[in-house]
Amino acid sequence: MKMAVLLSGTGRTLDNFYNNIKNGTMQGSVEVVLSNQKDALGLTKAEQYGYPAFHASGNEAINKIIDQYQVDLVVLAGFLKLYTPPARLQKSVLNIHPSLIPSFCGAGFYGMNVHNAVHKRGVKLTGCTVHFANEVYDEGPIVVQKSVAVTAEDTPKDIAAKVFELECLAYPEAINLVAEKGIDYFWNISR
Repeated sequence: MKMAVLLSGTGRTLDNFYNNIKNGTMQGSVEVVLSNQKDALGLTKAEQYGYPAFHASGNEAINKIIDQYQVDLVVLAGFLKLYTPPARLQKSVLNIHPSLIPSFCGAGFYGMNVHNAVHKRGVKLTGCTVHFANEVYDEGPIVVQKSVAVTAEDTPKDIAAKVFELECLAYPEAINLVAEKGIDYFWNISR
């Protein structure tokens, strides 16, 4: 899979992709990295990894850059905006969410907001979900889910750390599955 990576922050997921591609445990290549935040650390990391890196605000500007690259898959890696892809990539946007969808998802549920809600609710199990994105937050077909136990002693920061460990496993696994089975497979089995 030839990927465009969209991010808004530090680029921890980009680090994970880079290391997994380098180790041969994740199929695909990063063709371009974009951020809606001009000063995102993830853009600096992308340049260090040798990836073309751009700041672009809004879907139109992002898509104009993506159209300059041969991309099969747009991967959201901590991208904190609702993204609308160009028509040719409409079903080719993959996202990771820090909970087990359908719990703790939708508008406003991202990052620590999710982990604070998980902690406040007192759930005993949380995790992450890699799914295809559509025009509604967190409603596209699910590719991979991984779970972890939550203890009474866990703080929201502890929960976040546990979930991020899972994300580092789940996202490469999902990308490998998409490369193996194809994008349409997941849309066709979605109910």
